Amino acid sequence: MSTNVPKSTQRESKRVLVVDDEPRIIGFIRMNLELEGHQVIEAHTSLEALEAVRTKLPDIVLLDVMLPDMDGFETLRMLREFSDIPVIMLTAKGEENDRVYGLELGADDYITKPFGPRELSSRIKAVLRRYDTSTKSPEEAVLRVDDRLSVDFNRREVIVNGEHIKLRPTEYRLLYHLIQNAGWTVPHDQLLAKVWGYEYRDEAHYVRLYVNYLREKIEEDPSHPKYILTERGVGYRFVDFRNGVQ
Repeated sequence: MSTNVPKSTQRESKRVLVVDDEPRIIGFIRMNLELEGHQVIEAHTSLEALEAVRTKLPDIVLLDVMLPDMDGFETLRMLREFSDIPVIMLTAKGEENDRVYGLELGADDYITKPFGPRELSSRIKAVLRRYDTSTKSPEEAVLRVDDRLSVDFNRREVIVNGEHIKLRPTEYRLLYHLIQNAGWTVPHDQLLAKVWGYEYRDEAHYVRLYVNYLREKIEEDPSHPKYILTERGVGYRFVDFRNGVQ
């Protein structure tokens, strides 16, 4: 009788780096993730975490904000200098400023303590899905919007006035869905479902935040955008560049 693990289980098993100095929290996370078939790697300080990302090659990082040697935000800043690995921040603080700050530094999501196993699992799956799911590119490998802006779908970057600017996975997926619907207003809830997943249906601020990130990268004047337009109370519309319609 074959003892091979089913392919679906193999695909779902991931190496998860948990960075926290509280044994109780690490034990809780380890127990629940191992029940789902994941391998858990522990780090108790920022320096241990940075070394583990380099040497143990995890698939995702759960990073606590409060660490003994330096805070999680500074750790994330250093991590982003050499790695694009998905990161979920663990924080006991529920303030909007902390969440926004983490996302601005390159976190992919956050979980506020205390959290349950179902929320932990769904957030990990959603973030990994954004990284693992390969979005089909349009027919053009490089899409020319106008003389100033082009989008390279193979390299997942924008070219602004000849400068190549990398897009993070979430930024790429958001821009992709807006461009796919150029000239049409895409509602907030549709963008959340397509880019983040159904689990994020109540997180409308994610859309606003990442639209702002994209505007900072592609707009000449982000406060007066000409590519990604706001349809108040509804959603966002990418300019209908093919037909020259604003």
